[in-house]
Amino acid sequence: MSEPTVEEKCKPTSQQDLCIPRKKAPKDPCCSSLKIFIVALSFAYFSKTLSGTYMKSAITQIERRFDLSSSVVGLIDGSFEMGNLLFLAVVSHFGARLHRPRLIGMGCFLMAIGSALTGLPHFFMRYEYDTVIQGLLNKTVSISPCHLTITPQDARWVGAWWLGFFVSSAILVLAGVPFWFLPRSLPRQGEEGNENFNVDQGNKEQFVLPNTHSVKLANIAKGFLPSLKRLLCTPAYFLLLCGIVLKFSSFIGLLTFKAKYMEQQFGQSASRANFLIGVLILPVVAVGIFLGGLLMKRYKLSVVAGAQLSFITSFTAFLLLLFHFSTKCDNLPVAGLTVSYNGTPEISHDEHSLMSQCNQDCSCSTSEWDPVCSDSGITYMSPCLAGCTTFTGKGKNTVFHNCSCVLTPSPVEGSRSVSLGQCPRGPRCTRSFTSYMAVTVLSSFINSLGTTPGYMITIRCITTELKSLALGIQTLVMRTLGGIPAPVYFGALIDSTCLKWRVKRCGGRGACRMYDSNMYRVIFLSLTTCLSGCSYFFIIAVIVLLRKQFKKEEVKALQQTASKQNETKLQSPEMCHPD
Repeated sequence: MSEPTVEEKCKPTSQQDLCIPRKKAPKDPCCSSLKIFIVALSFAYFSKTLSGTYMKSAITQIERRFDLSSSVVGLIDGSFEMGNLLFLAVVSHFGARLHRPRLIGMGCFLMAIGSALTGLPHFFMRYEYDTVIQGLLNKTVSISPCHLTITPQDARWVGAWWLGFFVSSAILVLAGVPFWFLPRSLPRQGEEGNENFNVDQGNKEQFVLPNTHSVKLANIAKGFLPSLKRLLCTPAYFLLLCGIVLKFSSFIGLLTFKAKYMEQQFGQSASRANFLIGVLILPVVAVGIFLGGLLMKRYKLSVVAGAQLSFITSFTAFLLLLFHFSTKCDNLPVAGLTVSYNGTPEISHDEHSLMSQCNQDCSCSTSEWDPVCSDSGITYMSPCLAGCTTFTGKGKNTVFHNCSCVLTPSPVEGSRSVSLGQCPRGPRCTRSFTSYMAVTVLSSFINSLGTTPGYMITIRCITTELKSLALGIQTLVMRTLGGIPAPVYFGALIDSTCLKWRVKRCGGRGACRMYDSNMYRVIFLSLTTCLSGCSYFFIIAVIVLLRKQFKKEEVKALQQTASKQNETKLQSPEMCHPD
């Protein structure tokens, strides 16, 4: 009987096999480091977006509160992007090699400090506005804004704009806490159950010498410029970058002054405009982004297919936005600004046009802004400019009588009266606003469908070692060339349509009280569509370039497959055939 081989000796018997515990596949823990990181990162991004979007919603309030022009407010809004320039490129390059969770946590705390500082000036300055009612009463009697004389639709109305910045600051602090307790490296998918992973990583970090760490950072820094050169010399990436800058400039300008546009064009209050944007547009955009990612995963779209989907959805939304040119409201009839005192439509920037024969003996100031409305639908800048001599009531219920400039069908004694506030817009303007919101919601949804496919273009057309740098440079260029200058020149062009500026006590120019809504609409929408339309030339070039690139890769792949098959046939033994 032959002796058992070595393999047979080492092979366990059936009884031994029963005694050996089988290794079970590691279960996916419900609170793994990877899941905690994803949840914390999602909450941090939500907090950062909340702070940024709230700044956009408070633009009008800040403008009125500190008597600023739209261009200056746009510069303040762009300062958020200026702060990112100090760290963005460096963090993008070094972040992939350093303790990323703690870097994210540090960023959250810095943003929390910045958000709190933005709302802090409210407590150092007292908001005061001029009103004619104060001059008509005893000088010792002060009027509270809560009881005065203005409504949310008034150009002087300022809400609690500062409160949201402190809320955002508190949320950002909470969002940054979890990142300080996460390891430097996270386990890959399927390794979450390995208990020794975090311990090994911690031990590795403890025994890294300081000199070795500094040498490693020096090596990383040396590779920055060559990596940047390789990145910018990639044609598809460079063309995509140019298109994204134009598209982002259009988006930032639209987002910054969208609520202001709804106020000036359709007579909406600042709170209602921001409420509608938050309730109607943002949820639709979120659903569209999710569905776009689902389409990418469901149909396993390639880079070219994703670029085509992004282009089609974005261009369709662009065509829908052109309908905004037809949704409009006419200028509010204001005597001396948009209509003459006899009711004839005319636009005037001249201060002398505010005076007429009906009020020339009243010694009125043309710098006052305390609008009153007559039954004829014409708004007057102040009761004095309306030629009023007496008043009854108090606060918001004040009514002025014997107004010599008010047009009435039959000038009967006591019928020429005006009430506080601007005249409301008609039902036609309400229908136009409904159409405007419907087109906005539909175009926002269609455009958001291509957001995820468009984002994946950058991810897939760049080599693995350059992806982190590519995303960082893309964000840096977007914010440098789009996020900073766009609000400034959008605001400057909006300022050019102002009909009436507030005059400060020192004689300087304050915030705009009234715009030429027709000119505002043409300039604002034209600038938005021109920037967005020019971006499609670059996007089309990217799609054409990607098609050529992937066709070449497919041809090479087919050639390699054919050559391998030929080699296999040559190496296989020849079959013997009978004679």
